[in-house]
Amino acid sequence: MSSPENRLIRLLKSDSYLTPFSDKIRHRLENIEETEHRLTRGKKSLAEFACGHEYFGLHFQRGEWVFREWAPNATEIYLIGDMSKWQESKEFELKRLDDYGVWEIHLSVNKLKHGDLYRLRIHWAEGEGDRIPAYARRVVQDPKTLIFNAQVWSPTQPYCWKEPNFKRPKEPPIIYEAHIGMAQEEEKIGSFREFTLKVLPRIVNAGYNTLQLMAIQEHPYYGSFGYQVSSFFASSSRYGTPRT
Repeated sequence: MSSPENRLIRLLKSDSYLTPFSDKIRHRLENIEETEHRLTRGKKSLAEFACGHEYFGLHFQRGEWVFREWAPNATEIYLIGDMSKWQESKEFELKRLDDYGVWEIHLSVNKLKHGDLYRLRIHWAEGEGDRIPAYARRVVQDPKTLIFNAQVWSPTQPYCWKEPNFKRPKEPPIIYEAHIGMAQEEEKIGSFREFTLKVLPRIVNAGYNTLQLMAIQEHPYYGSFGYQVSSFFASSSRYGTPRT
């Protein structure tokens, strides 16, 4: 990993408009390096840590279901849901793998099916409670109780990517963060077309190669700047289903 100073030089080279803010950026980069070491304990990169959703959560691998959760203070964890009639069962009890706090369970293919609702029943020293898995790929809300639960998403016809062989460029991403509805000078909510014509060319000309769009997943009003999301995914699916 490059040092904070080398990262700063690269940033200023890609976007000279950042030069007046170099001291603030240097301070942030130093904090990032400190945070990375605290999160990963020097055992992995921050990029690997950010890919936790590929390890934790529910996955179908090699003909079986595998679920993992990180809960260092838990003493017992159970999967509860449609498959267990919402009761604790030894059949759906997770096993602790290490002192770091990783829990895991392996289930045969017939124990879960597409559409099943589930959550975690977690026990700790002072009590117990139900929790939505931190890396749930799909979470839905009951229209009557308004309670959220994770949902198994394994349709018979999976989503087909338009570019199945896509590979990202080797050069590191230079990310520009934007909110489409607020990125323009007019006193109104900007449209995708206006963003494409007026703002996107300026971002490209400034040397950025990656675009991060904010407030796309889920929010009550597009003119607001608030987010109601869970992990990497929206708390409901009004804008689509998981791309698995």
